[in-house]
Amino acid sequence: MIDRTSALNLLHDNIDNDNLIKHSLAVEAVMRALAEKLNADIELWGITGLLHDLDYSETFDNFARHGYRTCEMLEGQLPPEALHAILAHPAHVKAENEFDWALYCCDPVTGLITAAALMHPSKNLAELQVKSIKKRFKDKRFAAGANREQMMECSKINLELSEFLEISLIAMRSVADELGLSGK
Repeated sequence: MIDRTSALNLLHDNIDNDNLIKHSLAVEAVMRALAEKLNADIELWGITGLLHDLDYSETFDNFARHGYRTCEMLEGQLPPEALHAILAHPAHVKAENEFDWALYCCDPVTGLITAAALMHPSKNLAELQVKSIKKRFKDKRFAAGANREQMMECSKINLELSEFLEISLIAMRSVADELGLSGK
């Protein structure tokens, strides 16, 4: 399996959008936290989260190819279950297990939390509370691209929405500096 340093290099070689790199780092952090919570392979889940949108610069105007191109790029570098999760995150294949569902629901939650942090006066994840995120979650116009139905699938990994949001927020706080959300 590809190691994190090589995965980061691959990410930077294929994605030139800073916000997409930050999104990838946020998804990695949340996937690692979910893997720990669910007693899964933390490294595998983290690397998969980091690389899940590897093809986005190439496929942004061709959603039908999104995920498939990533799998082609990562063939032999990630195990089949990781490639399946990558295809499940844009719903090209059916999510079948906790790994698939975790990536599926954590992809949009990072966008919601980032948007909520950017709206906070401090722009600091450390000062953002789950209560505030839940309020933003209910406002469908806020971060409209962050699919609420997709996030609600956290129930498929036996998490209530509040717990899922808390795990995600805490995970993202661990990489706040890299995300530009530490208030500095």
